[in-house]
Amino acid sequence: MRHDFPLAKVYGLLEPGPVVLLTTTNNGHTNIMTMSWHMMMEFEPPLLGCVVSNANHSYAALRATGECVIAIPDVTLADKVVAVGNCSGRDTDKFATLGFTPLAAEKVAAPLVGECFANLECRVADDALVERYGLFVLEVVKAWGDPALPQPRTIHHQGYGRFAVDGEILTLASKMP
Repeated sequence: MRHDFPLAKVYGLLEPGPVVLLTTTNNGHTNIMTMSWHMMMEFEPPLLGCVVSNANHSYAALRATGECVIAIPDVTLADKVVAVGNCSGRDTDKFATLGFTPLAAEKVAAPLVGECFANLECRVADDALVERYGLFVLEVVKAWGDPALPQPRTIHHQGYGRFAVDGEILTLASKMP
């Protein structure tokens, strides 16, 4: 039997991937934000689509510099990741307040996040849909991974404070290497 489903909750059914952290640096100010609205768009060069609202403090920095880092946390950082999303970089130094370690990136000014198992240095490749939808197309120009966490468990936002955690890995035959 089917029932009406609230339109305001549809996004929780389709959240596109793990919750990530986006870092920016602009005019000497470094910020970190929580983001779950992103998607892969191309393999090579790796392109990501990321929605950053103009209401977010990071939006202006990303617009001004065209650079950021996408840092991917594992489940052990879930509480801190939610705390990042529950405060604003306008009045909080989130790195210092929440105990994240900013590390120098190689190709962009925005910092890596030392506690995350992967960090992707990105540059804006296309901003045609930014004004209308807040959709930035980012090219990954350098990627970092922590070999100590070969199969980290990521968190996935389902809406209203609810998260799913990656679990069992299923490997099936594929034509892709």
